[in-house]
Amino acid sequence: MRRLLPAGLTVLVAFALLVGLGVWQLERLAWKEDLIVKVEARIHAPAQPVPDEADWDAVDFEHDEYRHVTAQGRFRHDLEVQVYALVDVEPDGSGGPGYWVVTPLTMADGSTILVNRGFVPMARKDPASRPEGRGDGLVTVTGLMRMPEEGGLFTPGNDPQKDDWFVRDPVAIASAKGLVRVAPFLIDADATPNPGGLPVGGLTRVAFPNRHLEYALTWFGLAATLLGVFAAYAWSRLRQAPAR
Repeated sequence: MRRLLPAGLTVLVAFALLVGLGVWQLERLAWKEDLIVKVEARIHAPAQPVPDEADWDAVDFEHDEYRHVTAQGRFRHDLEVQVYALVDVEPDGSGGPGYWVVTPLTMADGSTILVNRGFVPMARKDPASRPEGRGDGLVTVTGLMRMPEEGGLFTPGNDPQKDDWFVRDPVAIASAKGLVRVAPFLIDADATPNPGGLPVGGLTRVAFPNRHLEYALTWFGLAATLLGVFAAYAWSRLRQAPAR
C-alpha cells in the first residue's frame, strides 16, 4: 500500500483537476445558455434610442451587449477606419477576409458614436473605390450595441500610426482620430442597404457555438477513466505483493 501512495496522490490531483475542468464547463454552459437567451430577446426587440451621453458610464456588457438601438447624426467619412475582419459571407456570396468600415457618427448634441457600417472585401478597402456609400447629410442608423473588442492570443495589435486596425476599440480609434466625447461602445449597423451596395451591414454574428456540455462530459469521462485505470493497476499490484 505504501508503494501505491505516490501514484495514488498523483492520480488524486489529476482527478481533481479533470473534475474541476468539467465543473467549469458546466458553468460555461449556464453562462452561454443565458447569453443566447438574452441575445435572442435583444436583437428581436424594437429598436430603442441609443443611450444619452450622460448614461454612457452605466453601459456594460451584461445589460447592453446586442441591444437593438437607433441613432441619428452625420457621418464623418473623413475619419473612417477599416478594421480587418474575416466573415462567413462576403458581398459576392463567398466567405473570406476584408474589413469592417467603422465611421464616427456625430449627433446633434456634439457627442459621437462609432458605427460599424458593415463589411467590404479586401479590394474595396480604399474609400475612393466606393464613393457612393459616403454621402453627406443626416442619417438614421439602426443596429446592435457592441462593447469594445479584446484582441485574442493570435490577433495582431492595432497600429494607429499606420492606421492598421485589427480590434474595434472605440477609445483607441477616438484617440487616433482626435475625437472627443466618444461613446465607449459601438453600433453594428443592420442590413439596410448603403448606396452603391457597400459596406454590407447586418453581418453581426449572433449564433454562438455551444458545446460546453460535450466538453464537460469529456472531462468527467476522462476523470472516471483515470480512476478505473488506477484501480486496475492497484489491484494487480496488490495481487502480486508477497504475503507476510
